[in-house]
Amino acid sequence: MLAVKQAALNTINKLPEDADIDEIMYQLYVMDKIQKAQQAVEQQQVLTSEDLKREIDSW
Repeated sequence: MLAVKQAALNTINKLPEDADIDEIMYQLYVMDKIQKAQQAVEQQQVLTSEDLKREIDSW
């Protein structure tokens, strides 16, 4: 996995030149969430659909 700084730079470089700070921040936020989700999957820290159904039923 790319270093966080390099991944952020790659994300920013893909944006149009007229992107404003809000768009840049949003894209970095999305990038961060995706990376964290991928790490959770790799570490098997996710719920199965059955677990999620049981959790919802307990509400």
